[in-house]
Amino acid sequence: MRVLFISDVYFPRVNGVSTSIRTFRADLTTLGVESTLVAPGYDRTPEEPDMHVVRVSSARVPGDPEDRRMKSGAVARALEQLASDNFDLVHIHTPFVAHYAGVRFARRRGIPVVATYHTFFEEYLHHYVPLMPRLIGRVLARRFTRSQCAQVAALVAPSEPMRALLLEYGVKTRIEVIPTGLPADRYVQGNGKRFREAHRIPKDRPLLLYVGRVAHEKNIDFLLLAFTELQRTRPDVMFAIAGEGPALNHLQAQVARLGLNSQVFFIGYLAREGELADCYAAADVFVFASRTETQGLVLLEALAQGRPVVSTAHLGTTSILQAGCGARVAPERPEAFAQAIADVLEDPERAARLSEQAHSYAQTWASSRMAARLASLYQDLIKSATQPAVAVA
Repeated sequence: MRVLFISDVYFPRVNGVSTSIRTFRADLTTLGVESTLVAPGYDRTPEEPDMHVVRVSSARVPGDPEDRRMKSGAVARALEQLASDNFDLVHIHTPFVAHYAGVRFARRRGIPVVATYHTFFEEYLHHYVPLMPRLIGRVLARRFTRSQCAQVAALVAPSEPMRALLLEYGVKTRIEVIPTGLPADRYVQGNGKRFREAHRIPKDRPLLLYVGRVAHEKNIDFLLLAFTELQRTRPDVMFAIAGEGPALNHLQAQVARLGLNSQVFFIGYLAREGELADCYAAADVFVFASRTETQGLVLLEALAQGRPVVSTAHLGTTSILQAGCGARVAPERPEAFAQAIADVLEDPERAARLSEQAHSYAQTWASSRMAARLASLYQDLIKSATQPAVAVA
């Protein structure tokens, strides 16, 4: 089986979409599913070790230093060069240039097309087009989503709440819930002592950790407010924010305004293949409060490292934050969230129990299982597309 992946985003741009694509492609290969990915080129695109990644000329997105917009003509030329590769199916991962190019490519060759709905587009519009009234943005986002979903044979939703949301929108296309799992290397335990020494974090200071895109929709402002509350009773606690993104300057200014420069530090992007596991292992509690996650991969990564989690539960994260998963679900109120963290920090037995639950629960999210489910969906769609229509008398 040969599958064409197409996406408006991929590494070195770090986010859940990039991670999902890389994870699924690696596991699908072991199942005999070959894939080629068409994705944008970046100013700092590294030497590509994967011969089956085709980089397309792209332009900057106004107001967004991280993302790139693939040029339509360049995408068309790249796909034309791939036309003889006899793909069996197209898998779209983003709703912009990639979506329309992927649909056209599939239709011209008479092959099925599937799309993964990674992005809670309605909430993104609210954050990135703030002058648009929220009601208008919601109507436009839902109409846009219904239109795109109607153009594909099947949808992959990363979580059950995302599936429910699409159904609420009025989407009629077949939807399969297939989360992105964790590859085997995410379960290798990091060295927290090494990380603390490298970043001069005293071994006796409790450490909170956020990992992810440093963006407005991730609700990191709220985490800082909760941390301020926690400081009233636990002034020894420190907070590390690992990641990059458009909200970095805003958050650094907020930290200074709150007088937290000596307790909160920003450590930038950490490669998953290197220091990130050590970073997770160094933390006493992983904290999260995003409202826009279609799944929440960093929660699984933290749990796989045996880190107790304190998080709000919105949209896709509710599919991860189940009973016995090693997490405390807290309300989105600074005082209550801070108290949930304090409950873990001040009860070593509770923390140890959550850590054990976290590591055990994460094992059920192995990426190889998810890839097998995706390959099965591919096979079903390809089979349906090649079966002759049955005449009705």
